[in-house]
Amino acid sequence: MAEVTPWGSGGPLRPLKPEPDGHFSVRGGVAGIAFQLEELDAGVRGLDGLAEDVTTVEIAAHRIWAELGQYQNDPPSSGVEALDATGEGWRAVAKVREELQDIGSQVQACLQEYEGAEQRTLSNLRLGTDSHKLWLPQFLDMLLGGFPNPYSPDLSRLLNRDSTEALTGNYPVLVALLGARPERVTEAIQMATATGMQGSGIPIVVRALAEGLAPHLKPRDVKAIGGPSTDVALDASPAGLLSRARSVDEDGRGTIEILRTGSGDHEAFVVIIPGTQPGDAGGPNPFDEAGIVEALGYGSEHTSAAIRSALQEAGAEAGAQVVAVGYSQGGIHAMNLSQDKAFLAEYDLKYVLTAGSPVGGIHPEPGISSLHLEHRQDWVPGSEGAINPDTRDRVTLTLENRVLTPSGEAPGLGPGHRLTNYEAGARAVSASSDPSLIASTGALAGVVGTGGAATATRFQLVRTPKPQESGRPGMPVRPVEQPDIRPPGGR
Repeated sequence: MAEVTPWGSGGPLRPLKPEPDGHFSVRGGVAGIAFQLEELDAGVRGLDGLAEDVTTVEIAAHRIWAELGQYQNDPPSSGVEALDATGEGWRAVAKVREELQDIGSQVQACLQEYEGAEQRTLSNLRLGTDSHKLWLPQFLDMLLGGFPNPYSPDLSRLLNRDSTEALTGNYPVLVALLGARPERVTEAIQMATATGMQGSGIPIVVRALAEGLAPHLKPRDVKAIGGPSTDVALDASPAGLLSRARSVDEDGRGTIEILRTGSGDHEAFVVIIPGTQPGDAGGPNPFDEAGIVEALGYGSEHTSAAIRSALQEAGAEAGAQVVAVGYSQGGIHAMNLSQDKAFLAEYDLKYVLTAGSPVGGIHPEPGISSLHLEHRQDWVPGSEGAINPDTRDRVTLTLENRVLTPSGEAPGLGPGHRLTNYEAGARAVSASSDPSLIASTGALAGVVGTGGAATATRFQLVRTPKPQESGRPGMPVRPVEQPDIRPPGGR
């Protein structure tokens, strides 16, 4: 641990970057900068309150001293000594008040400097002024390290979370993409002005795409069809929940899983949501490429409604505690639940766990904790162009270890995006001594415990047919095949 110049020694005070914990770094939570700034702000308010209390004492002491002033010319035995003592007490109280106010002013100035530095850093990233610093090292690394093996491509040295985030968070680039839709350009400029170019403009681009060039991507209603329930032994750690997510994701048929844990007054429900699954974009599987459009551009309105319906069928009563877990696209849907008023009006969402998901532009309601796993080589979490906020209840863990696509396997979206790598990172979360991670995993355990017996029910989510697939006049409508629901873990 680096040394800090003690206060009062005459040396300048400087913030320290937290030491890396193994092969990952942690941002946010109780050890995050934002929470520390909140604590400084609370300290300033506390000092101000003390100063006000001392001022009240000071005023009372001065009043007593003034009332005793008429006795100052009398013999000492008449009370002059009391007058002197009261005057000294009043002056001592005034000195304490001045010191408290001075300390409060210094802390306030420190807080403003830190907040200003944070805002400048975020503004630089949003404006893209640091993009060359992100792209150039990656390009040189690629030249020096050679081009990737064409049979096992790995472009993560060039396209990673930071470079993608710098590009997609660049409002001039987004405005250029929206050049054919003047009204969308105006919307993007208004958002940029309102947020100081610190938000995500990707939802605007996504909606423009769905409402213009690719109407087949526009969201439609989603239905949840339940399957059989099975008793399972649940590992409720972050790694255990991501293992369930891998099983659901590999199912590949638009299924989600709902786990019912505990009993009686301590029941909780865990919703597992898969990542993007290949298929006909805009077809029956709501987790295809069109699902990304609904998640990023439309707040997962239809998928959230289907999840709420599945919870009801799984036995979750109004007010039940819920944990949402999602990988890649599924993480966006999971986080969208945290700001879905209809969902939150019925269920008490306590915790969200995401892996490899772009969720920086989603702002949960107060009191909802979240843990986000990202990998430096994974470009997907940066595709929204917004940094995950640094708050007390929101923790982002960034994996820093170098990963490669295993020989003989398809590269997919890159080795950094592999769910197995995120599972390994989640195991490191449970073993970490980082205060933010300890608090976050403690919040999760407070809802679902450490695991044990649970009931798992899988639901197949089905998007309603496209209008042109509903049949033409004079022609029979093709019947919809009944979905194939298999038991949890089935392949």
